[in-house]
Amino acid sequence: MTEELPGAAEAVDSVLGAPADPTRRTLLDLLAAQGEATATSLAGQLPVSRQAVVKHLIVLDAAGLVSGGRVGREVRYSVRPDALNATARWMAGLAADWDRRLANIKRVAEAAERDSD
Repeated sequence: MTEELPGAAEAVDSVLGAPADPTRRTLLDLLAAQGEATATSLAGQLPVSRQAVVKHLIVLDAAGLVSGGRVGREVRYSVRPDALNATARWMAGLAADWDRRLANIKRVAEAAERDSD
């Protein structure tokens, strides 16, 4: 990653690594759909234990993808889109770089083809 803030590469690595697990992707989907939920309610929608859900939420929290807030005796989790948005911007920049490179290759190939005629 060029021209990024210090630590940005690690943040992108974390954001890309955390949802590599299908259960964590499902948790993100559930939280995005519901707005917020407890580990207990999330576990009720998955074929894993509440303890497993909490471990997955810890990984997602460390990546900056979710946050948990205490409401009484419950911890309610919700999606934090900032880390995903930053990663999406990085990926869009990367895609734009590749598009420019491919367009240059195409121009060179077309010019070479015209010159050979």
